[in-house]
Amino acid sequence: MPAPPGTDAGSRWLHQRTGAGSRDGRPERTEGSTMKIGIIGAGNIGGNLTRRLTTLGHDVSVANSRGPETLAALVEETGARAVTASEAARGAEIVVVTVPLKNVPDLPEGFLDGAAEGFAVIDTGNYYPRERDGRIAAIEDEGLTESRWTEQRIGHPVVKAFNGTYAQDILDRPRPAGDAERLALPVAGDDAAAKEKVRLLLDELGFDSVDAGGIDDSWRQQPDTPVYGLREGVDGVVKALAEASPERPEGFRG
Repeated sequence: MPAPPGTDAGSRWLHQRTGAGSRDGRPERTEGSTMKIGIIGAGNIGGNLTRRLTTLGHDVSVANSRGPETLAALVEETGARAVTASEAARGAEIVVVTVPLKNVPDLPEGFLDGAAEGFAVIDTGNYYPRERDGRIAAIEDEGLTESRWTEQRIGHPVVKAFNGTYAQDILDRPRPAGDAERLALPVAGDDAAAKEKVRLLLDELGFDSVDAGGIDDSWRQQPDTPVYGLREGVDGVVKALAEASPERPEGFRG
């Protein structure tokens, strides 16, 4: 596990984050084109991402655990396509997995088959052992981060994003680049190209982003860390990530 804040390792991490990339939290970008995006999970985060991404002109397919027929209202509102979880990733450049952690192993085998070459997977999940998910030994005993566990279950690298974001903020808090009230979100992942793709999408959605390191560093944005639920800009997010402790809080142990 990385050293806790206040140590030399923590200071080095802070320096690396503040010294890397664009200082305003925006990756360099060119004008984007319409993408095919698959969303698996139509709860608060998945539903609001469907609303925003279709508004931006993206081709969105959305799935849930209850079947496409239960998504009629969301489809009518947004123009997204309701599909099964096995179909959501077909042709997609970005796949969003936004289901309860306990349900990740139940995702259909091969559900990522047929995605576009170089596709990125966004993991929005959080581990709530007492309220919802039950105890997961690999996370608690073996020290896996929540997103590393998810990555191993689905067999593809993930980019952790939106896990500490209020769902309503996706609709209500987008701001143009340079706006003093523009929020920043942490983004962790091992695949640099996938992480850049996700950061560009965040920028298009109206949010800055902060590179929070690799998936083994993503404990810095798990529940009950300083950045979780934080509504601040780049500097505030960088500071909060640096102040995180790798020790799992008692309230989030099974």
